[in-house]
Amino acid sequence: MQEIKCPKCGEVFKVDESGYASIVRQVRDIEFEKELSRRCSEIENNNKSAIKLIESEQKNELDRALAKNKDLLLQKEIEIEKLNSRIERSEAEKELAVALALKDMEKEIADKNSEITKLKGDIELKDRENKLNESNLIEKHKNELLIREDEIERLKDFKARQSTKMVGESLEQHCQIQFNQIRMTAFPNAYFEKDNDAKSGSKGDFIFRDYFEGTEYISIMFEMKNEMDTTAAKHKNEDFFKELDKDRNEKKCEYAVLVSMLEADSELYNNGIVDVSYRYPKMYVIRPQFFIPLITLLKNAAAGSIAYKKELELVRSQNIDVTDFEQSLIDFQTKFGNNFRIASEKFKKAIEEIDKSIDHLQKIKDALLGSENQLRLANDKAQDLSVKRLTRGNPTMKAKFEELKK
Repeated sequence: MQEIKCPKCGEVFKVDESGYASIVRQVRDIEFEKELSRRCSEIENNNKSAIKLIESEQKNELDRALAKNKDLLLQKEIEIEKLNSRIERSEAEKELAVALALKDMEKEIADKNSEITKLKGDIELKDRENKLNESNLIEKHKNELLIREDEIERLKDFKARQSTKMVGESLEQHCQIQFNQIRMTAFPNAYFEKDNDAKSGSKGDFIFRDYFEGTEYISIMFEMKNEMDTTAAKHKNEDFFKELDKDRNEKKCEYAVLVSMLEADSELYNNGIVDVSYRYPKMYVIRPQFFIPLITLLKNAAAGSIAYKKELELVRSQNIDVTDFEQSLIDFQTKFGNNFRIASEKFKKAIEEIDKSIDHLQKIKDALLGSENQLRLANDKAQDLSVKRLTRGNPTMKAKFEELKK
């Protein structure tokens, strides 16, 4: 049995185990309910406080998050603005680069087109000049050929109408008429007459002497030779060199000239004045058309020695030894003879070069036509120019244009 004292009245009573257990259970249930109620209330209060705290913390966290997000958003917006600005600048730079590249290409193409146009103009101008020069040369050559052909025909006809004896005499008359036509204007003080002195057994055809204030400064022994085409015995010019040199020395002439129609097909004698001083000193062979030009040439060259010859005559008249002076004069005349020979060779060369020039101009014309074709091809290539062709083999420019396309 268990004794239990009432807390209110103080009475002590006994209870058995089942009663005690029931009382304990009641007390415990009541206390438990109270405790449970208290604990529930406490828990509820704690929960409310916790909820309020959590809500407060969440609100603060949210406020902080919102504030932080605002900062991040502002930074993002700033970054976006920067990126947009960079993109705009990049686009502008790209557009500028493209514009500059296109401008450079357009300028280069324009320069190429200008150069091609200029080259075409130069070629056309050169072609016109060459055609004009070619035409002038051809016309000049034709005129020379016509003159030569007319002269040949005239001489052939002239010879065909005369006997062998008269042919030679007519050539002499021809030269004499040529000289007399200009005697008073070109040679007013000159002596030009037939050589009639045959004391030595031979004589030339004509002797030319010219004077200045009474002093002889040039003298030429002329021999005229011609023959008909039908003459059986055909002579050569060199057949008469020895006799002509002999006549020159006997008549004390400075020069000897053979005016000849012999060897009509000879390229040597048909090209102008031929110096044969390698055979006999101061001897020349010419065709009739060079008769007056040769006299004029020798006369003008000898005019420079007039002063020396006047002094020579003066010294001789005073019986003074003039050996050295004469030697100097001979040297001068020898040098003149060499210069004259060279001039004659150049004259011959000039005639040959005229013929070569015609062929050369034709080759130049063909070359210019070929050059024009090449320029046409170059122009076609320039017209076919593209960005793809320009950037081929240039990775830097190719990358730039690929970037612009993107």
